[in-house]
Amino acid sequence: MSDINVALIGYAFMGRAHSNAYRQVGPFFSPARAPRMKVICGRDPRGVETARKALGWDEAATDWKAVVRRPDIELVDVCTPGDSHAEIAIAAAKAGKHVFCEKPLANSLKDAERMLAAVEKAGVAHMICHNYRRAPAVQLAKQIIAKGQLGEIRHYRGTYLQDWMSDPAAPFNWRLDRTKAGSGALGDIASHSIDLARFLVGEITEVTADLKTFVPTRAEAGRPRSRRTVTVDDAAMALVHFRNGAVGTIEATRMANGRKNYNRFEINGRLGSIAFDLERLNELEVYFDSDPPHLRGFRTMMVTEPVHPFVGKWWPPGHILGYEHTFVHTVYDLIEAIATNGIPTPNFEDGVENQRVLHAMERSAKTGRWARV
Repeated sequence: MSDINVALIGYAFMGRAHSNAYRQVGPFFSPARAPRMKVICGRDPRGVETARKALGWDEAATDWKAVVRRPDIELVDVCTPGDSHAEIAIAAAKAGKHVFCEKPLANSLKDAERMLAAVEKAGVAHMICHNYRRAPAVQLAKQIIAKGQLGEIRHYRGTYLQDWMSDPAAPFNWRLDRTKAGSGALGDIASHSIDLARFLVGEITEVTADLKTFVPTRAEAGRPRSRRTVTVDDAAMALVHFRNGAVGTIEATRMANGRKNYNRFEINGRLGSIAFDLERLNELEVYFDSDPPHLRGFRTMMVTEPVHPFVGKWWPPGHILGYEHTFVHTVYDLIEAIATNGIPTPNFEDGVENQRVLHAMERSAKTGRWARV
């Protein structure tokens, strides 16, 4: 089958992660159709050309509108700030391109719904990049829950802690501007906890939340006397109710000193519990009531055996995987779906459902009341 020509819009942090995934997926996973890194696009000609050379793309471009109209492009990958997701994704869908988009899907629920409507009308494949679903340990957690080994699910605790904005002297950046980012820790990292909650436990129906901004103004980079107002949250917290009767908590902050990328969940069921921490990505903590009394207690499983999801394509047992591999797994499932005319998950429907939860949390924080999703 022919290659899938890919256009990547954006070349910063996520652009680098996606580029690595396209480079690695062919040699290790042999997808039915190989992705070809055809063109990378960004606003700065010098910057995007530098990225092209470093990341391995065939061409560089500065006009994304022209790129998505190109007849040789089949897949458009959107790695720009959230304020441009809707415009690019909708234009790509109208041009008949499959669309892969970074999270959160959009800066507003309205835009997310428009994006979903566009890809459904066009009949193209669509996917949102919640890559943590595809950590092998998370996939194993899903299997354990699906087999009923935890019994009735009662609790979900999702915690995503970082500290890169802890210092009040850290300069202003686009992630602190609501017009660009949509929200702060809420959309940036709580969105991952929300997606994992929905993936593992089920739909969230009701939330009560609080949002907090600790540093209201920050100096512009290189201009210490010029200050900008921070228009997003530094921290987000919520209690959540699930459709299946479970209850949960979600907490996200970019001001937890000492925490670099602490994305953890714990799930408690009637028959046992599981827990995962992204900073220990190859491990899953498990506890089962069915264990003999003298052996009961949390134990740590190394999820590196060939029988574990995705692992058999990589290294021998104990040769651990990393952050970047979750993107390779995501791209593989996307490419396979395109090759079979399917729709991968999480897709734009999931993106809209995640956005509904984010929207409800913002409403609740404003009113101080529970909000329906």
